[in-house]
Amino acid sequence: MVSGKELVILLVEDSAITRKMEIKVLNSLGYHNILEAQDGEHALRLLRENPQVALVISDWNMPGMGGLDLVRALRSQETYRELPFIMATGRAQMKERVEAAEAGANNVITKPFAPQELQSVIEETLAGKTLAGRAHTHVRHPERTASGRLRLKVGHIQITDHLTLGVLKHLIDSGKRVPRHFELETLCMSSWNPVQKALAEGEVDAALVLAPLAMDLFAYGVPLHIVLLAHKNGSIAVRKKAPGESLKSLFKGKTFYIPHELSIHHILSHMFFKGLGLSPGTASNSGCDVIYEVVPPVRMPEFLSGQPGACGFMVAEPIGTKAIASGLADELFLSGELWENHPCCVVAVRDEILEHHSEAVQELVGMLVQAGKFISINPDNAAEIGVEFLDPQGTLGLKKAILKNVLTDSMGIKTDDLLPVADDFIKIQDYMVERMGLGSRIDVNQLLDLRFAEKACLEAGGMARRSVLHDAAAFAREKLKALENQAVLSSKANLDREGQYLIFHLMEQTYGVDVLSVKEIIGMMPIRWVPETPLEVKGVVNLRGKVIPVVDLRLKFGLPELPYHDRTCIIILETPRGDRVVPLGIVVDSVSHVENIKAAHIEDAPAYGLGAPMEYIAGMAKDGEAVRILLNVHRLFAHPETLVPEKWKERQEAA
Repeated sequence: MVSGKELVILLVEDSAITRKMEIKVLNSLGYHNILEAQDGEHALRLLRENPQVALVISDWNMPGMGGLDLVRALRSQETYRELPFIMATGRAQMKERVEAAEAGANNVITKPFAPQELQSVIEETLAGKTLAGRAHTHVRHPERTASGRLRLKVGHIQITDHLTLGVLKHLIDSGKRVPRHFELETLCMSSWNPVQKALAEGEVDAALVLAPLAMDLFAYGVPLHIVLLAHKNGSIAVRKKAPGESLKSLFKGKTFYIPHELSIHHILSHMFFKGLGLSPGTASNSGCDVIYEVVPPVRMPEFLSGQPGACGFMVAEPIGTKAIASGLADELFLSGELWENHPCCVVAVRDEILEHHSEAVQELVGMLVQAGKFISINPDNAAEIGVEFLDPQGTLGLKKAILKNVLTDSMGIKTDDLLPVADDFIKIQDYMVERMGLGSRIDVNQLLDLRFAEKACLEAGGMARRSVLHDAAAFAREKLKALENQAVLSSKANLDREGQYLIFHLMEQTYGVDVLSVKEIIGMMPIRWVPETPLEVKGVVNLRGKVIPVVDLRLKFGLPELPYHDRTCIIILETPRGDRVVPLGIVVDSVSHVENIKAAHIEDAPAYGLGAPMEYIAGMAKDGEAVRILLNVHRLFAHPETLVPEKWKERQEAA
């Protein structure tokens, strides 16, 4: 097999921005010999000129010759009949995978994709694992633990919708619940693509998954059933901050992000935009004035702030509230306002488990129902558990205050009523098929296996809440009025600043940094100077074999330099950069204590006179006469790589 550095890939994509992003992903995987084509006809010309091409990755929808016509043209020619071909598409329906396989594509990957997803698909394709050869042949072989119990593998992603699973895991790990029939293994995945793949191909026993996605998998023969809701309500639509701009003009001609084509987020936002008199759709649909794009939930705030053409997104919490609290967005509406008590994510279980391990399924469903009750009764404890479960590496910067706000919002997520109702799924199917042209009709009653949920909910004393789908046009008009008079601005706006802070001093001023960013505090130690660095960079320290750059915060703030003394210390901070954490040290005069600061005590900073540049200040915390200047570590080192010349990086890698 040709190695990554030698493999010549033809990338066919009409969008220059998307092409650039996909090339970046390929480069990160070690693929650098990449030819670019703007459409199918251009791709055919490049193939004739470059016979060394060993793999084609093509978009589906393109002006002129699209991906489907391209693969058909290739398979009609002897020269290209065996050329590996991956179809990349923003559409995620199973019928498209079938159509692609019938046309001759070796594999399909749903956009946007993470590097590890693309690497897996490339490896499978080059190894000859084609769509046609794998269709509907996957069988899940349940695993037993040493104790003889079922090892139950359950997939999920980093959203509050899946907190019932996180709470259950916590209760089991802490010994408060001891399953008799299974051992729980939770698998956190990067986006819906790997969840869909894992469930369809028998890599997991069960998954918390979007209801429309589970319906589509079932329609195309994946052996699964829905046994429980993961929650009700729980999603939010946000809009980019645009003071003074009307709502319709903010969205018209712009991109709106959703987590998956087959999702409640797509359905409810589609209803809302239609209610505003707009025409939402994908870039390939003519006449659309709001353009949908699928983006992994955790990356939506990044895309919203970084793309000038983006206008907002709809997603499961806590992503939206985090974006509002960070100052990136304003609230548009909560999903529960438009459709009260709606389903969204469900617990889907493979048939192999249902047929042979019904006791384990009943026990799992019963414990998830109890976990949902726990969240409803103990939102404070559940929020603390959720931070660890949903953001174990700290890459989301998630805080307990944000999760607690999400869990206690009267129109927000509900976890104490998890019994599926067939009529709700019929509403989903009718709107998708008739109004959006998505999905395939199924017998909803055949998909739902309610024997476990009915027993568990009855034992828990639960009562099903009736869902109410409001008129979208009337709802949109009400929102327009509310937003015009600023009635929806925001209990959420200050939440990102609430939490525990490490308090320290520079000159006569008191500062604070979020303790979640603090790795440790060390006394002064030898700092090795490095030439050609900014003035505030004192050099590097070798901390237990790791080379860490050190910045004198006095110099960074333009304050007078002070000789170091016995109270001077270095705070080692960790700041997320993509999927990694960058360590940096800051020199301060002294460290005082850790303080719990509530949102109600935090104010925006005045424009001058605080002894630190405004861009670095998150706010001011007042307690009587005392004032702490709260620093935003992410802004303080927004580009840490500029502090670390390449020679430092080489030393870090060598160390």
